[in-house]
Amino acid sequence: MSNTKTTLKKQLAVANKKTPADLVVKNGKIIDVFTLSIIEADIAIADGIIVGIGQYDGHNVVDAKGKYISPTFIDGHVHIESSMVTPKEFSKLLVPRGVTTVVTDPHEIANVSGKSGIEFMLHNSDSIPLDVFVNLPSSVPATPFESSGAVLKAADLAPFFSHPRVLGLAEVMDFPAVRDGDDDMLDKLQAASSANGVIDGHGSGLDATGVNIYRTANISTDHECVTAEEAIERIQRGMYVLIRQGSVAKDLKQLLPAVNERNARRFLFCTDDKHLDDLLTEGSIDYNVRFAIELGLDPLIAIQMASLNAAECYGLKDRGAVAPGYKANFILLDDLTDISAAHVYQNGELIAENGEMLSVQEEQIDFPTELMNSVHLKEFSIKKLTIPLQHNRANIIEINPNSLLTNHIVEEVQVKQNEFQSSIENDQLKMAVVERHHLTGNIGLGIVKGFQLKDGAIATTIAHDSHNIVAVGTNDEDLAKAIAAIEEIGGGIVIVKGNEVIGSLPLSIGGLMSPHPYNEVNSLLKQLHGALHELDISQKFNPLLTLSFLSLPVIPCLKLTDKGLFNVKEFKHIPVQA
Repeated sequence: MSNTKTTLKKQLAVANKKTPADLVVKNGKIIDVFTLSIIEADIAIADGIIVGIGQYDGHNVVDAKGKYISPTFIDGHVHIESSMVTPKEFSKLLVPRGVTTVVTDPHEIANVSGKSGIEFMLHNSDSIPLDVFVNLPSSVPATPFESSGAVLKAADLAPFFSHPRVLGLAEVMDFPAVRDGDDDMLDKLQAASSANGVIDGHGSGLDATGVNIYRTANISTDHECVTAEEAIERIQRGMYVLIRQGSVAKDLKQLLPAVNERNARRFLFCTDDKHLDDLLTEGSIDYNVRFAIELGLDPLIAIQMASLNAAECYGLKDRGAVAPGYKANFILLDDLTDISAAHVYQNGELIAENGEMLSVQEEQIDFPTELMNSVHLKEFSIKKLTIPLQHNRANIIEINPNSLLTNHIVEEVQVKQNEFQSSIENDQLKMAVVERHHLTGNIGLGIVKGFQLKDGAIATTIAHDSHNIVAVGTNDEDLAKAIAAIEEIGGGIVIVKGNEVIGSLPLSIGGLMSPHPYNEVNSLLKQLHGALHELDISQKFNPLLTLSFLSLPVIPCLKLTDKGLFNVKEFKHIPVQA
C-alpha cells in the first residue's frame, strides 16, 4: 500500500507541475477518442501512466515531430492458436503494428487438452510485450454432436476466474443449452456473472428472439453478425458488436453500413481467426482500422472503435485512450489513412519502431508432454472412406468463399457399385472427419462442393472446434495418405499428390501450434502454399482455413463432424443420402 501511495503522490505532483515528468511527449497531435477531436499539447508520463495533457517539463523528452498520437489498439476476440504460433511468438507479430492488448479465447487448445491447454496459454503469455487477457472457453465441446479431446464443466473453469488476466466467459456457442436452461451452462454463466466477468456471445443465425434470450442470460457481445441488419438488432438490445475481419470470415464491408456517429460506441473490432501469413502481410486490428477508413469511416471513429470501445466493452479501465489516468500505451502515426505505427510505446517505454520490436528476450521453453502427443487413430484404413449410396441424390456441403457459412444443397452425384465417386468435373469431392483424441474410431464422411480441387488431398488437425482430423480429396488413395501422414507428424497440415506428401507443416503443440519461431513457421507455410498450387486449387479463398471450419457444427448450414453430416439449423445429424 505504501508503494502505491508513494507512487500516487509522485504522479499527482507531476500532474500539478511541481515535479518533472519521467517522460514528456511534445509537438504531437493527440487523438482524443472521447470527443473525436485533435489536441495539440504535451503528454506528461510518470511511472508508465499518463498524468497530464497540457504544457509540461520532463527528465526525458520525445519530439513527436507533428505526428498523430493514437492509443494502441485492442483485438476484442482472437484465437491465438489460429496463428499457428505460441503467444510469445504471436506478440512479435502484433506489437510492432500497434496492437498491444488482445482478449483471447483458448478454446481451440482447450478442446484438445482441457485445463492443461488453458494453463499453457496463460503461462506462455505471461510477461510478454503483448497484454493477453483471457475469456474462459464456455463450450468444450462446442456441441454434444462431435468428439472433442476434453470436456470442461463449470467446476473445471471456476478456479481460473481468480486469475488476474481472466476477464470472463468466452463465446457461448451452445445456444440450445442457454435457451433450454441447461444446468451446467447456467452454472458457467452465473460463475462469470458472480466474478463480474464479461460474457461473450456467438449468435450466428440468431433471430431477435434468440438475441433476447442471450441478453437475458447476461451475454453482452457478438462477433458473428454477417449483415448490417443483424448488427443493429443486437446493439438495439444492448450488445456490443465486434466487427470481424479475419482470414476466412471477412465481415467488415458488410457490417460497416450499420455504424454511424450515434451508435459507433457499441462497435469494436476483432480478428477472431487469422493465419500467420495474413498477420504478416496485412496486419491485425491495424488492418481493420485501415480498411474501415478506406471504406469511408471517419478515421477518429475507427480509432475509437479499436481502442476505447474495446477497452470499455471488456472493463479494461486503464487503457484505450491518451488521457490522464490511463496507461501510456500509444502509437505515433504519420497520417490518419495509412495507420502504420512508426513508434509503439507501452507503459511509457518505446518497444517497437518502424515495424520491428526493439528488444526480445528469448528463452528455452519446455512444452507440456500432454500437449505434444495429441494425435491417436484407431485402426484407420482406406476402406473406411467409403460412402454408400443407394441412388444418386445426396446432401452436399457447399462452400461460400471467405465465409464461415455454408449452404445445404441437394444434387445428383456419381455412384458406382452403390458407392459415391468424387467428381472433379462437378466439383463434388469427398470429405472426412477422423476422431483423433480417444481412439473411438469415429469417421464422419460427406460431400463438399466449391473447393475446385483438381488433384490430390489436404488434411489438417486445425478443425474447429474439436480439432479432429479434417480432410478433403479427389481420390481415396490420396485422402487416406494425407490422414495417415497427419498422424505421423503429430498433427498439423499435410498436402498429398499422387500418393506422395508434397507439403507439410507440423504443429506439435496440440496439433494447433508450432514450438518454433514465427519466421520458421511462415517459411513452411509458404512451402505449403506452393504445394497447393500443384493441386490447381482455387485462389479466390484460403483453402486451408476454409477446410478447418467445415467441421464447426455451430455455424449454418451444413457441416461435418466425426459422427456424420450435421444440419446446424435443425441441430441434428442427417444422412448423406438425400
